[in-house]
Amino acid sequence: MADVAPILEIRDLTKVFPGVRALDHASLDLYPGEVLGLLGENGAGKSSMIKVLAGVYVPEHGTIRLRGEDFSTFDPLASQAAGISVIFQELNLVPNLSIWENIFLGRELRRPGGLIDARRARRRASELLAETGLVVDPDTLVEDLPLSQKQMVEVAKALSLDASIIIMDEPTSSLTATEVERLFEIVERLRARNVAIIFVSHRLDEVFRICDRVHILRDGRDAGTLNVRETSREEIIARMVGRDLGSLFVKESASIGETVLEAIDVSTSWGIQNVSFTLRAGEILGFAGLIGAGRTELMKAIFGIDEITSGTIKINGTEATIRGPFDAIAHGIGYVSEDRKDEGLILEMSVRHNVTLAGLGAFNPTGWISDVRENEITGRFIDDLNIRTPNQEQHVMNLSGGNQQKVVLSKWLAIKPRILILDEPTRGIDVAAKKEIHRIISDLAGEGVAIVLISSELPEILAMSDRIVVMHEGRKKGEFLRDEASQEAIMAVALQTE
Repeated sequence: MADVAPILEIRDLTKVFPGVRALDHASLDLYPGEVLGLLGENGAGKSSMIKVLAGVYVPEHGTIRLRGEDFSTFDPLASQAAGISVIFQELNLVPNLSIWENIFLGRELRRPGGLIDARRARRRASELLAETGLVVDPDTLVEDLPLSQKQMVEVAKALSLDASIIIMDEPTSSLTATEVERLFEIVERLRARNVAIIFVSHRLDEVFRICDRVHILRDGRDAGTLNVRETSREEIIARMVGRDLGSLFVKESASIGETVLEAIDVSTSWGIQNVSFTLRAGEILGFAGLIGAGRTELMKAIFGIDEITSGTIKINGTEATIRGPFDAIAHGIGYVSEDRKDEGLILEMSVRHNVTLAGLGAFNPTGWISDVRENEITGRFIDDLNIRTPNQEQHVMNLSGGNQQKVVLSKWLAIKPRILILDEPTRGIDVAAKKEIHRIISDLAGEGVAIVLISSELPEILAMSDRIVVMHEGRKKGEFLRDEASQEAIMAVALQTE
């Protein structure tokens, strides 16, 4: 691309937060019609660079040039006006507004008198949704959509801006395989229209499929720009982490004991129909299936978030009544939800307060919060799980995704659960953090903790599970022992309709 001028030039970009240098003289070029992969571990500086370009953050140092001209007005509206559109990993939607209202929020289509032209906005929203492959009424409230459809609304919103630069931050993390294919078709059409795309993903298979080049950040600094056709997964990972990770999946053999959890013909109002399974001490029981298969809904019911309308739950052979999460916790059950930002953490609170949140009663039996006890517990988990934080009082919102996930895990490990439900525990985190999470899961199983692992990444399910349950449309459709399972066999069951 030496004969084409870059549409975006970043030079020596530096962004500093208290105790953290998020970007340290980082630079990159982006060309028209190019898909540039922006890679790095969580905390490498990717999100900070994106938020500078989006006008959310103001850098301390560095220059940005758009189409050869200096860009120095760091404001979200200014970025949009300059032709930059961002699809954030953490969805930027208003739940109690409709799809069409979200798509045009702040840029409402108006009639000559100034009134909002709702009819034209609905029609245009329908066209944009059709382009993403999402068949849904544009009057639908965003809060009524599943996570994957919310992600496609974000894509439609980005397309509505007619931008010349689109930044996609983990756009496929919550999409089905069909929706991923649809997104890639959109990317190809945008590329053909000379739109430049920055594509952030921890899924290297997608990077090799869709990207022309990759730019790698490590600890806020540039770690190299590589041509995708001239590099390898190993080289990319080595530049990302600065070391050889070896095998990504860490699964030690564990002694599997007696049954600790038994679900018998469980049904819920959320579409779970007569599901039965058992879980034993020291076992990792994988739950596979397409998005919407009912895996999360089943586990929310077992944890007491949703109501079980029929069926029985037994803990250690005795029937258990679980009316809510407090009952589940009392029975020794912990639950790491798939949405760590909205359901797993209180972002404005410190690492210490998040780690001790689920076990406040146990840590403070007198009813008074003991800072000494909380500091001791939090310090232990910061060390054991290698949580990268300047101190215990750091707000969780300022941590990387991988470190936020470790805080969520710490919160539940602090109550010493006998049963731990992990729903997409490695979604949206980098390869090094994934390996650490896998090590933690394996160690817990070795200590006798019974683990339910929900994952949409079949290699993870196959590598980490002792047994695998496959679900489809709220029903259990199959079960495999570790040695029997394969991606082909699981998908054949997950896709069946009878």
